[in-house]
Amino acid sequence: MTQRELDAAGITDPVLRAAYARCRRLNARHGRTYFLATRLLPAARRPAVHALYGFARFADDIVDDLGTTAGRAERAAALARLEERLRQALTGAAPVTEPVVRAVADTAARYAIDPAHFTDFMASMRSDLTVTSYATYDDLRAYMHGSAAVIGLQMLPVLGTVTPRDEAAPHAAALGVAFQLTNFLRDVGEDLDRGRVYLPADLLAAHGVDRDLLRWSRRTGAHDPRITAALKAAENLTREVYREAAPGLAMLDPVARPCIRAAYVLYRDILDAIAAGGYAVLHRRAVVPARRRAAVAAGGLARVLAARLRAGHPPVPATAPATAAATAPADGPVPRPGGTREAAG
Repeated sequence: MTQRELDAAGITDPVLRAAYARCRRLNARHGRTYFLATRLLPAARRPAVHALYGFARFADDIVDDLGTTAGRAERAAALARLEERLRQALTGAAPVTEPVVRAVADTAARYAIDPAHFTDFMASMRSDLTVTSYATYDDLRAYMHGSAAVIGLQMLPVLGTVTPRDEAAPHAAALGVAFQLTNFLRDVGEDLDRGRVYLPADLLAAHGVDRDLLRWSRRTGAHDPRITAALKAAENLTREVYREAAPGLAMLDPVARPCIRAAYVLYRDILDAIAAGGYAVLHRRAVVPARRRAAVAAGGLARVLAARLRAGHPPVPATAPATAAATAPADGPVPRPGGTREAAG
């Protein structure tokens, strides 16, 4: 399947093909839900999605891996090296040597993705090295602009729209935020182990919850009705953001809609799984049953076939001119840990 995707996208350089293949492996390993949804896209567009997700995963791994002894200073240095290599790749200032950076820079060139989205993303990654909580939802939204909303904005040129892109952009940004809020709710316990609480402090305090109570529950396995009430409030907040995002689905290219609709449904199903599990996210991870995932994928495939029958195969974007991102030889990766959190899905 990888070779067919690369052929369909017009990616012929062997080094660049290997770079995209690496991103695809990152997506498959760390983003099961989103990887499944990506399979519903036309083959020509999948490598770009893998590159965008793979880069986000790559950066997130530097920040968040629990299985390494690297300290904050070492992580900050690795993140700074990655950011500088990305800047050089996007501007053509130097040959690209990191495969994941090569692939994402090539995608940015092919689809004319605004470099500011990558700048904002890296700023949020840096903040994760020092910020461990958010006082208000507005504070959290400012962080999520870079960590999640811009992922939706990066995706829009790849997916295509039937409306002006500016009209679809707020909904795409909201969908990125909804996905990340879902992850935050699902991963409360794991993030607490990293020393972070992403749920806003004022939302928790409104139900009598603080970090110490969360730690007690995580440590003892005991439940507390105050925590359950706070998690329900976070769930309601997240569902509201899904409602903000929903109108954007119809604004996408018809052949891309099944992919994003499947991701939308499967991520929202995580909220259902959390509720069905009694909001026990401090003790175990909520999982969407395999049968449900398969049913959503099958429904998405049916919509894909219908869309292609109506519209035929859409043209792929013109291949960008050869750049350093496409021609430089590869060497080893930026030193990084192997992460565990599903950053973008």
